[in-house]
Amino acid sequence: MNWYVAKLVFRVISGNGDHNAQFDEQLRLINADTEHQAFQKASNIGHANQDSFVNVQKQTVKWQFIDVAELNVLSGLADGTELYYNIHEATDPDLYIAWAHHKSALLGVKN
Repeated sequence: MNWYVAKLVFRVISGNGDHNAQFDEQLRLINADTEHQAFQKASNIGHANQDSFVNVQKQTVKWQFIDVAELNVLSGLADGTELYYNIHEATDPDLYIAWAHHKSALLGVKN
């Protein structure tokens, strides 16, 4: 069995969808014998996790599964194993660095 990291993409639609498109990207850990089996398991998880509810504005909010956008095999599970990476290009590097520090501070676990 191998471990894979799958990126599942969901579209979030509120009410009649008259808003900026929103997408929820989820990273899921998948255990499978083959890449094909891992893809199928990830796809099944995506379909099973489609959901909807009524928000406080009485609008239906739906999570619509789009697809498995990425699938990466992990060479092994150990402390510090890289699960995912994404290279981001920023027009304003200082703004991006400030955003990263802000997100880190929100975690509230630093000394």
